[in-house]
Amino acid sequence: MTLTRDAAGQAAQEQQLAHAVALRRDLHRHPEVMFNEHRTAAVVRGELDALGIPWKPCAGTGTVAVISGTRAPVAGAPRIALRADLDALPLTESTGLPYASVHAGVMHACGHDGHTASLLAAAAALKARADELPAPVTLLFQPAEEGGHGGKMMVEAGAVDAVDEVYAWHNWPPFPLGTARVAPGPMMAANGEWTAVITGRGGHAAQPHQCIDPIVTGAHFVTMAQQIVSREVPPGEAAVVTVTCFHGGTADNIIPDAVEMIGTVRAATTTLRDHLATRVQAVLNAACAASGATPTFKYVPCYPATVNNPACAARAAAALADLLGEAAVSAVGMPLMAAEDFGYFTSAKPGAFILLGAGRPGQAFEPCHSPRFDFNDELIPVAVRLCLRLAGLPA
Repeated sequence: MTLTRDAAGQAAQEQQLAHAVALRRDLHRHPEVMFNEHRTAAVVRGELDALGIPWKPCAGTGTVAVISGTRAPVAGAPRIALRADLDALPLTESTGLPYASVHAGVMHACGHDGHTASLLAAAAALKARADELPAPVTLLFQPAEEGGHGGKMMVEAGAVDAVDEVYAWHNWPPFPLGTARVAPGPMMAANGEWTAVITGRGGHAAQPHQCIDPIVTGAHFVTMAQQIVSREVPPGEAAVVTVTCFHGGTADNIIPDAVEMIGTVRAATTTLRDHLATRVQAVLNAACAASGATPTFKYVPCYPATVNNPACAARAAAALADLLGEAAVSAVGMPLMAAEDFGYFTSAKPGAFILLGAGRPGQAFEPCHSPRFDFNDELIPVAVRLCLRLAGLPA
């Protein structure tokens, strides 16, 4: 797959793609978690310097760069921004690859190494054709996507103040390579975290009548919490309540004083997410009222929903259809209940979030956040061509 329209530039573009793959694997080998992406930021900025693209730091280890040509902007052409995330995850890699992480307990298990390398490859392609651009293009290299609200920090720092539209893409292994998903409206969920503590009265397991058993109360709470979505949320609305941790007890003959549970709420809208949290707390209070236990509840809202602007989603879908074929592009299965802090950008400016299929033909896929995950390098030329199309250039 080539990025130019003439054979003369094919060798150069193939060399650029080879460089992008090598860069991606270098980033994979040297992952850094949120707000510690110092080497990654240096690599990004060094690549931009080599291309002659001006940049400025943003949100610490983040970088904002702008590509402008010599021609006057075309009337009505949107000034777009393209975003890539930088950070890795606190996870021990088990791929066995020659470019596996050299940092114990840290790995690129979500493909941010590929997103960054792809945007740098797109930067090279856009810079080479800067004089054809109908409007300036802003590149956003964002830190701390994995729970650190780096997108919020970039928006607050003014990274998209001079932008009309903002776009991002994410590799998605469950979808086959050569396919894509983009939908108007919600694409990724709003998420929130909660912690519930049930305090009872501990004692001997042989004398439960002298205790207020927090484990039994917790079991009732878990069962009741799982009915919130199925019995209170309309079937057409995407929502999730999940209990992910249940901690309590020390021995087979001791009823503990307290148990702690941790979980998540997720929904296609930020409003529904927050409503789910209030219902989780109400269920907790009811379970404790029935047993005489005392509830404590803490809720922390995380990322807002990532909601695509309909016009931007249509523009992205048209570009993808030209690149991959109309049959390869759909909105089936959207929104996902995974969360993404690109929602901060789409809350500030019209934009669209795109999922590019990364599944390798004939191979079982490893999902994002798996210790066996590895980004599919065949996505890089697809992503570059998509960036060119979104910037208003033939690809």
